[in-house]
Amino acid sequence: MSSARYHQAPYSDNQGGYSPSPQPYSDGQDYNDSTAGLRANEYPMNSGNPYAANASHPQRTPKKRKWLWWLLAAILICVIVGAVVGGVLGSRAAKKNDNGSSSGDAGAAATGAPGKDGNTAFATGTKGADGGNTALPTLLSYWATNMAAQTQSGVNGQVYMAVATDTNMLPAYVTGTYTAGYAAPTNDPQPGKNGAWPSDNSPPSSSSPRAHPRIIAPQYKWDALNNGLINGDPYLSHWHKIIIDNATATLNQPPTPYDIDGGLAGSGVLDVARQVKVKVKNLAYAYRTTGETKYVDRAWLELRTASGNNPDVPFGNGTTAWNGEGHFLDLAEFTSAFAIGYDWLFDVWTTEQKTVIRNAIFNMGLTYGVNALTGTNSYNWWTGVAPGKGNTLIDGNWNCVNNAGLTLGALAVMDEDENGMAAQILALTGPDAEANCFQGAYSDGTWAETPNYWYFGTTGAAEMVSALQTALGGDNGVSLATGSPGFKFTSLAHMYVTGMTAKFEYGDHGPNKYSATANSLFLWSQIFNEPRYSLYQRDQYDASEPFSMFWYDPTVEGAWWADLPIDRHFDDKKGEWATARSSWTDNSGTYWAIKAGTLLNHQTHGDLDLGDFVFDAMGYRWAGELGSDQYLGKDYFSSEAQDSPRWNYYRKQTEGQNTILIGNANQLVNAAAPPTTWNSSGTAQGVAPYLALDTADTAYFTMDMSAAYGTGASVKRGIRFLNGRKQVLVQDEVTGPSGSSIMWRMQTNATVEAQGASATLTSPDGKKCKVDIVNGEGSFTTMQPTHLTGTAPSDEMPNPGVTVLVINNAAGGSLNVDVLFSPEWPGESNSVTPSHVALDSWSLTSH
Repeated sequence: MSSARYHQAPYSDNQGGYSPSPQPYSDGQDYNDSTAGLRANEYPMNSGNPYAANASHPQRTPKKRKWLWWLLAAILICVIVGAVVGGVLGSRAAKKNDNGSSSGDAGAAATGAPGKDGNTAFATGTKGADGGNTALPTLLSYWATNMAAQTQSGVNGQVYMAVATDTNMLPAYVTGTYTAGYAAPTNDPQPGKNGAWPSDNSPPSSSSPRAHPRIIAPQYKWDALNNGLINGDPYLSHWHKIIIDNATATLNQPPTPYDIDGGLAGSGVLDVARQVKVKVKNLAYAYRTTGETKYVDRAWLELRTASGNNPDVPFGNGTTAWNGEGHFLDLAEFTSAFAIGYDWLFDVWTTEQKTVIRNAIFNMGLTYGVNALTGTNSYNWWTGVAPGKGNTLIDGNWNCVNNAGLTLGALAVMDEDENGMAAQILALTGPDAEANCFQGAYSDGTWAETPNYWYFGTTGAAEMVSALQTALGGDNGVSLATGSPGFKFTSLAHMYVTGMTAKFEYGDHGPNKYSATANSLFLWSQIFNEPRYSLYQRDQYDASEPFSMFWYDPTVEGAWWADLPIDRHFDDKKGEWATARSSWTDNSGTYWAIKAGTLLNHQTHGDLDLGDFVFDAMGYRWAGELGSDQYLGKDYFSSEAQDSPRWNYYRKQTEGQNTILIGNANQLVNAAAPPTTWNSSGTAQGVAPYLALDTADTAYFTMDMSAAYGTGASVKRGIRFLNGRKQVLVQDEVTGPSGSSIMWRMQTNATVEAQGASATLTSPDGKKCKVDIVNGEGSFTTMQPTHLTGTAPSDEMPNPGVTVLVINNAAGGSLNVDVLFSPEWPGESNSVTPSHVALDSWSLTSH
C-alpha cells in the first residue's frame, strides 16, 4: 500500500505531508523499526522504542526518500470503547480563557499525592479499573503483564502517567476515573535523595565564566546524574538508556558523508550538519556517563571528518565547507555540534585534537558569523532588523538557529580567543536574537512561522538561553526569554495545536528534524515556573535526548492536564487561531482547530488559508492538511506577494485548503485579519484522565473573512461543537460577485461516498463519519486534489490518496450551508440535527 496522505506525523521531511501516521525509521544506519501500535515497548521512555533513540528520529535525506507505512500491531489502536457512567467531571472555569498562568492553581486537586495512596500507577496495569476504566480488557491484561518494569517508582514516587504511544506516536493514557495519586502540576517540596538537582556550588558570572564543561551541561549536573539522579528517576533512566543505545549504534557507522541536497544554495548540507550534531551530542554524553573511550574515538572521527581533516573522506571545500555563504543554517548547526564536542569532551581531547576542533569553530564558523552580524557580506539577511543588518524582521527559525550556533561556538572557545572573535560574537548575537528570534512567539504564544517551524525556532532559542546561563550565570540568556511576552505561552500553543492525531499543520512543516525537538518545554518549564510544560513533554516520544537530561527537573509532579481548559483562543491578530477538544487524555475523542489572522509575514512559510480547519474523531483526521510542497521548487520561497510563484503550488494556494474558494481565485494576501467571535463553556479537565461532558458543553468560533475575497464578497464562517462535543458543525454564509463560482472544499484521506446532501467518509480501518448539509442549498461532489485552472509547477508534489469533498455553486451568487460532521461512535446512535441559527446570533446556548 503506497498511497499518499496529508501530514499527520509529528516529524516529516521537506517532501510534503504524506504519512497517515509516523513512518518506521530506516536510514541504513542500524536504526530500524517496522512495527507500531499501542504497545508498551513503544512507550517513549522505553528503550524498545527506536523513535526515542535520538529524540526526533533521523530520517533519510529527501533524494533517498521512500514512503513507508506502519504495520499495525495486533493489539489494537483504540483505547476507549465508550463513555463511563458517573465519570469525573472536569472543573468548569470562566467562559473565556485568557493568557494567564497555566500552573493550575484553580480547581480541586485529587486526594493522595505522588508516593502515597495508590501511587503504583499502572504497576499492575489496572489503575482506575475499579473506578470505571474504559480500556479494552485485552489491553488491561497486556499492561498487567508487561508494564510493571516500566512503571517503577522513582525516589520521589514518580511513575509513568502514559502507558504507551498510539499509532500516531502520541501518549496513550488509561482513561479511568481513579484519581488517587493524581494532582495538579507542581514541584515536590521535599524530594528524596537523588530526587532533585543539587545546588550549583560554583556559579559563574560574566566576569568569571564557568570552566569546561560549560555549555548546557555543567559539571555539577554531570556529577549528579552519575551519582544517583539517573537511577532515581524513571524518566531520566529510560532516556539515559536510549541515548546510550543510540550512541552505541553509531560506533560502527562511517562518518556522516558530505551529501549536498539541491545544491549549496538549496538545502545545502543542513541534514549533514544536524546528523553530525545529534551524533556528537549522543557520543559525548555516552562517554561522560560511562567513561568508555570508544565513544570519544567515534566522536573524534565525526569531528575530524566534518572539519576536513580526514584524508579518507572528502568533506566540502576547505573553510567554506560549512556553507555559510550558501545556506547559513548549515554553518550554525556545524558550529553548534563542534562547540558541544569541544566543551563536553574538553578534558579528554589531546592538544592536537583541541587545535583541530577549535580552528574549525573559528575559521569555518565564527568568522562567517562576524561577517554576517557586522554586515560585511551578502549573506546577512537572516540577521534581521537592527541591530541586525538585514532589511526585515526575521522572527523565525533562521535567526534563532544561527544566533544559537554562533553563541555556542563562541562560548566553547572563549578561553582561547586570541583575536577577540568569540567576544565579538557574544556581544552581537544576544541583541540580534532579542530583536528578531525572540519576537517569533506572538503575544499569545503562537509561533510566527508555522506550528512545525516552532520546533526549529524554539530549539535554537532554548539552546542559546541555556548555554548563556550555564556558562555566564546570572540573568544571561534567561532575560532573552523572559523579556518576550509570548515565550511564556509558546509551550501552551504547542500543546493546544496538537490534536488527537497530529498537529494543526497549517503552512509548511519544514525539513528533517534531526536535532529539533519539543524538549525546550523542559527549559521553559523551569524559567517560567510552569511544571505543566515539563510534565507534558516527558510523555512525548521525542523526549529522550541529551539536552533533556539537563533541562528536566525531576521534582515536577502531577497530571499535566489537571485544571487545563480544553479550549483556547489564540487571539493575536498576526496569527490568530482557535481550537477545542473533548479531552486531553482520550486520543479517540474529538478535536477541531481553525485558522484566522493575517496571511503575510510568516517567513514565506504560510498558506492562503483563512477559514482553514481540521477535524479529528475516533483516532482519525477527517479533514486534514497537505503540508509542504517542493522546497527545492523554482521560486517556492520567492515572496508572499499576491503574484508570487509560491501561490501557484496547490498545497499553498486557497484551493488546497479546507475553506471557501470564489472564482477559483486565491485569497488576497494583504487582507486585514478577519473580525472574529469566540466563546467556550470554559471546561477544564480535572485530575483524572477521564472527562465526562454535558450535552450542552461547547465551544465555537466565527469569522468574517470577506476582506480576503475582495470587492463584492461577503464570506462568514463558523465552527462549533454539538451534542456534548460528539458532532461538529461548520457553517458558511457566502455572497460572491455575480457570475463567480463559490466552492466549499475539504481535503480528506478518507474514502468518500457522496450522495446528494450527504457524504460518508470511511477511514482505512473502517471507521465512518457522516457529513450532511443539514441546512442550505447544494449537494456534495468529489474532486481530485489538482489545479482547477492554470498549469501546475513542473516540480509540484502530487497528492495521491487525497480526495476533495466539494459543495459547488458554479453559477455563483451565494452559498449558505450548514455542514454537520457526525462520527459513527461505536455503540451510539444519539446524534442531533441542529436548526439553523445565523452566525451573528450564535451563542453558547443557541444550539
